[in-house]
Amino acid sequence: MKIEVIIIFIFAGFALLEAWRGKLLRRDGEVSDDARVEAISTLLVVAVTQPTILFTVSYLLGFILPEYRSALAETAIAFQILLLLVFDDMMQYWWHRMSHTFIPLYKLHRAHHNGKYMSIRIVYRNNIFYYAMMPSLWLSGVLIYLGLGEVYAVYLVVKMAVIFGAHSEWKWDRFLYNRPWLNPITWVIERTISTPSTHSAHHGLDPSDGITTYKGNYGNLLFFWDVLFGTAKISRQYPERYGVSGMLRADWKEQLFWPFYTTPRKQKAPSKDTDVSMPTK
Repeated sequence: MKIEVIIIFIFAGFALLEAWRGKLLRRDGEVSDDARVEAISTLLVVAVTQPTILFTVSYLLGFILPEYRSALAETAIAFQILLLLVFDDMMQYWWHRMSHTFIPLYKLHRAHHNGKYMSIRIVYRNNIFYYAMMPSLWLSGVLIYLGLGEVYAVYLVVKMAVIFGAHSEWKWDRFLYNRPWLNPITWVIERTISTPSTHSAHHGLDPSDGITTYKGNYGNLLFFWDVLFGTAKISRQYPERYGVSGMLRADWKEQLFWPFYTTPRKQKAPSKDTDVSMPTK
């Protein structure tokens, strides 16, 4: 079975869980642009952006460095996994972190936080240029060219399953938190991979709730990067509200296509409402 099909089935599984719980469509706080942004961004990254990047890298390296094709194919699987964790997952951690500290990148990433809910729907919700510029996708293309394709396929299935679970409205980690006897295992899990609790905290609306953290919990597959680089916040709780506040309205075209489109605005947002998720200058 192709990797794309497996990932689609995992995505569909989380979507069905949310639908069964009545949490997939017509979410509280949803506005008319939300579904449009989510559908377009998901379709573009899966069908256009990622395949185009991988094809481009393969074509360019095949032309410039043909002798290095599959050069690492016979290396140990553990070594290949380590390369993927460092050059794909850790690099995505730093890209995500930069997107919350560097204003132009934040404007590409803000669409991901615009939704006032957690859901499988928002996994790929980003400005189209956010993924096109993502270093980890380009570096993954290089590693695939060097012969890590088979290991990458398995790695990507695991990574996307974790990311889907971290964004889903279905909080699978409640099972762990409600069973104190599992605490030693839970302690390891929540410091190793992204969980609904740690990633929901990153999407929270109000940092004064003691749970929300805009300046942390950036990990995608591994939450370990947050632990290692000092940006981890673990509360084993979930924010009651999600999204960003105090920013001028950005319609679906700006969310997807900024800087080539900016929503016409008549007035500035009230100064008392500042977007606490926005990078400080």
